[in-house]
Amino acid sequence: MLRQLPVYATLKQLGHAPDYWWWKLRGEPRRIPHIVKQRAVLEYARAFGLTTLVETGTYYGEMIAAVAPHFRQIYSIEIDPRLARLARERFRQFPHITILEGDSQTAVPQLLGRLHEACLWWLDAGYCGWAGASGKSERLGSEFEAILAAREYQHVVLMDDADGVAGLSELLASITSSYPDRQVEVAHNMIRITPPLS
Repeated sequence: MLRQLPVYATLKQLGHAPDYWWWKLRGEPRRIPHIVKQRAVLEYARAFGLTTLVETGTYYGEMIAAVAPHFRQIYSIEIDPRLARLARERFRQFPHITILEGDSQTAVPQLLGRLHEACLWWLDAGYCGWAGASGKSERLGSEFEAILAAREYQHVVLMDDADGVAGLSELLASITSSYPDRQVEVAHNMIRITPPLS
């Protein structure tokens, strides 16, 4: 019932700082707090000079709210109509934020055709790879392939919840084999795919 309240997204956002310090006090256990993910997004955007963020899995808009001031343009894809509607309402006063409702497997290739620069992609594995009815293991490979095959731009890809991906080692090996010019690693439970830093 709490999730249905208009203030739920704000309450969830306020919980990130206490969650982070509780995580630090417990010696940084396996579950990664959202603030660490936010910092990773900003760190990679700075390192590669990226001003456009593309996210799959808007959920309650926590990542958008945390990093919005640091990007010139943000696109976020949400498959759930209710969550997409809530996000549009929440960010309606921010013209640089676009919420796209739909299946990311379709929306990602469509959006790639509209982008004219390298972008930072924040992919939610729970959203596109292994959670609930929307989960199909082949989705991850097809979405990575669409993004990385856009050779004119050197996109940076961060994907959350790496430990929930079935066949993770095979997926990483496939990316490394198909795109030898990309660096691939897993750190803090995030898959990180980048061009080499010059």
